[in-house]
Amino acid sequence: MKNIFSRRNFIKQTTFTILTAGSARTYAANEKLNIGIIGVFNRGKANLKGVQSENIAALCDVDSNFLSAESRNFPKANHYADFRKMIDRENLDAIVVSTPDHTHAVAASFGLHNDLHTYCEKPLTRTISECRAITDLAKEKNLVTQMGTQIHAGENYRRVVELLRSNTIGKVNEIHVWVAGNFGGKSRAKGSYTVPNNLNYNLWLGPKSEHIPYHPTHHPFNWRQWWDFAGGTLADIGCHYIDLSHWALDLRHPSKIKVINGPKPDTEYTPYSLVVDFHYEAIGKQPKTKLRWYHGEFQPPHFAEGILPSWGNGSLFIGNKGMLLADYNKHLLLPEKDFKDFQRPEPSIPKSIGHHQEWIQAIKTGSKTTCNFDYSGPLTEVVLLGNIAHRTNSQITWDHEQMKASGHPKVGELVQHKYRSGWQI
Repeated sequence: MKNIFSRRNFIKQTTFTILTAGSARTYAANEKLNIGIIGVFNRGKANLKGVQSENIAALCDVDSNFLSAESRNFPKANHYADFRKMIDRENLDAIVVSTPDHTHAVAASFGLHNDLHTYCEKPLTRTISECRAITDLAKEKNLVTQMGTQIHAGENYRRVVELLRSNTIGKVNEIHVWVAGNFGGKSRAKGSYTVPNNLNYNLWLGPKSEHIPYHPTHHPFNWRQWWDFAGGTLADIGCHYIDLSHWALDLRHPSKIKVINGPKPDTEYTPYSLVVDFHYEAIGKQPKTKLRWYHGEFQPPHFAEGILPSWGNGSLFIGNKGMLLADYNKHLLLPEKDFKDFQRPEPSIPKSIGHHQEWIQAIKTGSKTTCNFDYSGPLTEVVLLGNIAHRTNSQITWDHEQMKASGHPKVGELVQHKYRSGWQI
């Protein structure tokens, strides 16, 4: 990490015109970006597919089996286990980060410090201090960023945003967001396990401040349920569903976070079910707003009361003129009888060219992405704050400008990241 600028800066100074931090070079009409992929399985595989129109110059993964399998689709790409070596050795324009949450920040930071446009899966980071550092760094570098909240590019979300912004249901000051539980709720099976030969477990642990013995649930998928590496359902799916509220109502920073229902917090695993309130202060034309999050066995009481129809995961916006119920693909104005003659506003938000293509186009043209880190950073902080409220079993008061939380003696240590020697952001 000490040589973070060494070879890359040497190349720039000897063969290219030196650019100011984050300034974009000019691309020919049909020129392809040189992209390095960090993490090629699960979300990594999907993100790789999203950018495969460009030149995939390098593939990086700590699992040699995944790397070998994906290399058959990109035979010209160079292979790496360590993203730091990949970035140092390759002449890249951009990177895509699809690692577990605990290595998002170090990978994104290394790319940004080396003037690479960066796409990173959600949540942006595992801790709030990492999130703020990455958000600020992206702004300082003026590089093109995008967080992987792919549903943001969907048509349904656009129509919901237009309805809410056109005052269709009046002023909204209450929101309910719920999803089924996916992770957490039980401990790792006890035992001693051998690291498989295909996995570089030391690199997989990355910046972790303490060594955590290998367990089969760590790789390649179920790491999401352990606090060591991630934040469970709220940190993962919350970024997708709370995104709609943040976008439509310009919400950013809650001032108070309180757990309403859920299990006793565990130091090892994330909760399978949880209910958390996020209170936002009035800003501009948006009044004080309460967003209540549910996952797992919990849902809004409106279902039991017969106010809402049968529905899967979703968001309910309550205004002084009605309600709007939405999910990824559909939405409904309620009560239906009150909106039977409603004339929808003409679409005003342009159709997306695709979440990954937005990022690619922005790099080439200087346009903006819809989920850049300036927008996605605060969204990530919200879900992380909800987890902190649960882990401390307390009401949290949040000062986003000072990045300080109060309400429990251990809040501060959960806000801040800790890395082992050799890793930094």
